[in-house]
Amino acid sequence: MQIERLTPSTFATHRDALATLLIDAVEGGASVGFVLPISRETALAWVDGLAASVADGSRMIWLALDAGNALGSVQLELAMRQNGRNRAEVQKLMVMQTARRLGIARALMATAEDAAFSMQRGLLFLDTEAGSPAEAFYRALGWHYAGGLPEYACSPEGVWAANAIYYKTLFRRNAA
Repeated sequence: MQIERLTPSTFATHRDALATLLIDAVEGGASVGFVLPISRETALAWVDGLAASVADGSRMIWLALDAGNALGSVQLELAMRQNGRNRAEVQKLMVMQTARRLGIARALMATAEDAAFSMQRGLLFLDTEAGSPAEAFYRALGWHYAGGLPEYACSPEGVWAANAIYYKTLFRRNAA
């Protein structure tokens, strides 16, 4: 398995793979912003909407690939405001249902964290569905629960659910 960062020049090559990952995640019950049924057109429109932020450098996307097949993906959206350039949001960690429990998500998260660290983004945050298996995964990686909001998002099945917000401090800018 290799992890490849998408660039403006490689983005279009992996357009279909990203759409397939999204469809698989939603059909597998992941709360990633979409509800069932999800069409290929909807997934492709979502992918197309990411191109500008990849091109301007405010978003990084990595794909986990095995023999050219996309097994997973994660995104890092950089805060671009002057007073927030110490942080980034981890988004859309997705692994194909057939490739779960193989360490792919862990490798993708490590890649995103390493990139954030190298860009002096010491505070990372994310949100996930409260009570989902993802919570235990993030805690196992050293992420800290910060709170949540009731009825934050609609699950793929159409149920309104609370979210759980997590953060991880890679380094501190000010001594405590």
